[in-house]
Amino acid sequence: MRKRHTTKDRLITVALHVALAAGLFFAAFPIYWMLTSSFKSNTEIFALPPTILPKAFTLEAYAAILGDPVKLRFFFNSYFVAFAVTVLTVLIALLAAYGFSRFNFRGKGSLNTLIISTQTIPPITLLIPFFGLVVSYRIFDTYIALILTYLVFTLPYAILLMTGYLNTLPRDLDEAVAVDGGTSWTALWRVIVPISLPGIVATSVYTFLLCWNEFLFALTLTKSTSMRTVPIGIQLLMGQHAFEWNQMMAMSVLGSLPLLLIYLIAQRFFLAGMTAGSVK
Repeated sequence: MRKRHTTKDRLITVALHVALAAGLFFAAFPIYWMLTSSFKSNTEIFALPPTILPKAFTLEAYAAILGDPVKLRFFFNSYFVAFAVTVLTVLIALLAAYGFSRFNFRGKGSLNTLIISTQTIPPITLLIPFFGLVVSYRIFDTYIALILTYLVFTLPYAILLMTGYLNTLPRDLDEAVAVDGGTSWTALWRVIVPISLPGIVATSVYTFLLCWNEFLFALTLTKSTSMRTVPIGIQLLMGQHAFEWNQMMAMSVLGSLPLLLIYLIAQRFFLAGMTAGSVK
């Protein structure tokens, strides 16, 4: 009887490992293909049968990207918009979350419900209304249009995330500041913010990732090449008569590096901030 169970357990373990290996391959191979293709010539990418490793490593795709001021402008736009939205989102979400976490006021439950309900609206349904507003306010094809639009999508989740984190911090901290004669403003900036670093980092990483990867609204709310972001820049490499696949892959690699570095640096704080609000 014990042998049967042992054999069955081994089969289950082997099947589980095979399934995990297949999942790993399915997730990692596109990244590997993107990386290796960025070091190939465009001719080799179209070769049949395809080559797993480049026959001759070349940096011509990276040179074409980094040597073109227009393409470098795409990176500047993405960085500028993502950093601006991240700073504004964290600042506003922190203040709102502190109010929801520490104070009771009329309409608090309704506001919470409203914030949560905004997460159920598909962003694509707001595309035409946003486009009409942007055009009517004459901010089409500007940084302001992108920043304000992205704030609408980042703030609800950021407020929920920060509120959940601040709820895990004891109110005794605020009371101790009040006993010493400090105000709620003092308690927030001198006590709560320094110990809320994991929640702030988690909110920042989430916001930056969302802004950096956004495609639809960046495509709709901008027109000039000087206002395009990295995802749009990659799409622009798909010409009518030719596709610059090696440059597309190189630009994808360069566009992925900031996200990878940010996550690796802030991983410890990110995981702590994402899970803290779920534990009481």
